[in-house]
Amino acid sequence: MLRVDAALLGAGDAVAITKSDTTTYNPPLAALYIGGAGAVAVRTYPGGTTITFSGATAGSIIPIQCDRVMSANTDATAIVGLRY
Repeated sequence: MLRVDAALLGAGDAVAITKSDTTTYNPPLAALYIGGAGAVAVRTYPGGTTITFSGATAGSIIPIQCDRVMSANTDATAIVGLRY
């Protein structure tokens, strides 16, 4: 049986991100598109670790499973959450 990675097919859903230290995305996000450069802090899923990606460039995609995009330490803009 042939198995195709869902990420190769492209995102099945997208959501505009509101940076918040309390908003939880359910279902969680599989990746983030960064529209405007800056730092991005997330809470990983299912691990629950808060981590900051410094220097994310405009137009990049960060392949990280997360359920929060934190307001604290995030100055990147126009962030879109992707679900596969």
